[in-house]
Amino acid sequence: MRRLQKALCATLEAVLEGKKPRLPDAGAEILDAFMALSRARTYHAHGPNPITWEAMAAWSQMMRRPLPPHHAEIVMALDDTWMQNAARKMAGGAATIPAVSSTPLSAGLFDALTGG
Repeated sequence: MRRLQKALCATLEAVLEGKKPRLPDAGAEILDAFMALSRARTYHAHGPNPITWEAMAAWSQMMRRPLPPHHAEIVMALDDTWMQNAARKMAGGAATIPAVSSTPLSAGLFDALTGG
């Protein structure tokens, strides 16, 4: 099963880079499940949220498409690949923000920031 997981993750990476890879025959249903779950993905202020186990269970039950545990693991590995790609894209376009402010924290500044 690890070979299938690696092949599907490599296929997804290639698709995300705009290439047209050959999909392994054994992985079509797993990739379809991932794509359906990914379409329903939620986002927050800093980007996409990962697919949750609860969302996968709900999708599987609602669509009446049982996902065996080893297929569910592959879907989560595909999501990890997708999230890493999204993080790379977001990091490439964002300006870096200094981790430490040049202004030292004082009691007055703390009160101003927290509304105290």
